[in-house]
Amino acid sequence: MVAAKSTTENSRLPGTIYSAAAAIEAAGGKALPLPVDIRFDDQVREAVQQSVNHFGGIDILVNNASAISLTSTSETPMKRFDLMMGVNLRGTYLCSQACLSHLRNAENPHILTLSPPLDMQAKWFAPHAAYTIAKYGMSMCVLGMAEEFRPLGIAVNALWPRTIIATAALQVISGAQANRGRTPEVVAEAAAHILVRDSRITTGNFFIDEEVLAQAGVTDLSRYAVSQGQPLQTDLFLD
Repeated sequence: MVAAKSTTENSRLPGTIYSAAAAIEAAGGKALPLPVDIRFDDQVREAVQQSVNHFGGIDILVNNASAISLTSTSETPMKRFDLMMGVNLRGTYLCSQACLSHLRNAENPHILTLSPPLDMQAKWFAPHAAYTIAKYGMSMCVLGMAEEFRPLGIAVNALWPRTIIATAALQVISGAQANRGRTPEVVAEAAAHILVRDSRITTGNFFIDEEVLAQAGVTDLSRYAVSQGQPLQTDLFLD
């Protein structure tokens, strides 16, 4: 089930839930695109129920939605603050809560959240405190829910890229150079490796994409580079 707000093309953020669903089906999968704003409880719970009705259950939840604003405290309007907290932190919590009863019934249930390892150094907060709080809030959900859901056999893990990823989000990251990043496939393939692991013994981890691939025997990552030979730029929240 592809749940997001993007129902029409946007020049700054190409693609829609419908084009994503079409790509999934072209690759041999089955997809259900549903317009959802994860800030609203009723929309999330309705989408979860539609997904269960359509597919017969829920095995995996990927918390990927995020709002970003790399702005200082004085330059962050409260409307933008509320958006980041509503989508990143509250959205992750809400979607996890809404899927919980169905994940209990899955054979190998996973929650995978796209958020960074927790590292409480001031340097990660000072330039953009609101965004860091929102992203670390997602990571705190991972930390707490992994232990809470451990007796249920539900895996809860985080995944974060070692390098910047060449997506439209780079437009709002000052100094980010897409040609020094990797393609989204590196994160997607790392996620795929995580999600087939035994949920009962793979939980509470803050995975880094290239480390996951190395554990799977994939050590040559050159094919993921946007520009061969360019030095790679490390992503936010990592040294």
